[in-house]
Amino acid sequence: EVAYSQSTGQKEQLSRCLQRGIRRVQDLCKVLQLPTVFEETAVSYLQRALRHPSFHLVSLEKKELLGGCCVFVTCRQHNWPLTMGTICSLLYAKQEMFAGVYLSLQKELELSVPALSLADLVKTHLNSFRLFQHAADVPAPFVEDKEKMVARTMQIVELASETWLVTGRHPVPIVTAAAFLSWQSLRPAARLTCTLARFCKAAGVDLPPPAHLRLRELLQILLRMASQLAWLRVFKMDKKTVVKHIGDLLQHRIFLLKNAFCLEEEEEQRAAAPGERSPGSPPAAGGAAQEEGSPSGGKRRREGGPGPLLPPCLTNPRKRLRTAALSASDLAVTGDEPISDSEIEQYLRGPEEVRAFRKAKAW
Repeated sequence: EVAYSQSTGQKEQLSRCLQRGIRRVQDLCKVLQLPTVFEETAVSYLQRALRHPSFHLVSLEKKELLGGCCVFVTCRQHNWPLTMGTICSLLYAKQEMFAGVYLSLQKELELSVPALSLADLVKTHLNSFRLFQHAADVPAPFVEDKEKMVARTMQIVELASETWLVTGRHPVPIVTAAAFLSWQSLRPAARLTCTLARFCKAAGVDLPPPAHLRLRELLQILLRMASQLAWLRVFKMDKKTVVKHIGDLLQHRIFLLKNAFCLEEEEEQRAAAPGERSPGSPPAAGGAAQEEGSPSGGKRRREGGPGPLLPPCLTNPRKRLRTAALSASDLAVTGDEPISDSEIEQYLRGPEEVRAFRKAKAW
């Protein structure tokens, strides 16, 4: 007989954990209709992960997520548009825990994972819509040409990327909001009264909770751009009417973004900077009276008018909990205070440690 510690393990059977993981990977690949190459790659990643010492002592819940992480990594490497939310919904897992296991897998196995392509994600997400063919449960005005809708949705998603709306956000709500706006703009007369929830129900897709927020942010950007278009200034634009002119706004996107945001930033910087005048020349009387009697013009412009183009985390920061103020005694503690012998002896547990400490002290 050969001891287990001395065996090579070549004739050992697969562990139950590995067998369950392989079956989970195979089931995910079948549900997602992935090619056979993807399944083989994901299984090989799972075998490598379970042999790695870093994953020997993790919880069973995290080991069950390893198969999904291997499938997710494989799809990313082959530029297959798959989101983390889709995998988590199939595994009934929390996204925070899945993200932690995914990052650990990527670090320990030293896997190279490219970023997700928004263009591929838009095409894949719109492929699941039921608005491109006539059906009994889809009203006739809701049916739209697939190529037109994909093209316009891509343009709106690119606009969102250029205006800080994509960075750090889950992509599916942004794609859903962009698809809704593009669908409305192609036939606004019959679709302006349709809500986002009704649109998702008719399309047969789930409505992500943040999609309403992404829709509102996109409409705010479009309204700012519409204010810079010459032939739209005569109209009173709102969130409904601006949808009719999305085609014109996207056509002149670069010019309108520069006028709507960059020029305002330059004006605010000039207003915030101190007046440039020669050292000997006195300030104007009107300017002095204005400085004394009212706040600066740049501040009024920031309060009354729209601000510069900033990421949403800066324009709408989350409220942080206030920490309690430290007392005078806590502020006096620096960490350099001397430690008495009696306090040290409190942390010594056994008589052997006490004797060793006294011996070291005597030495």
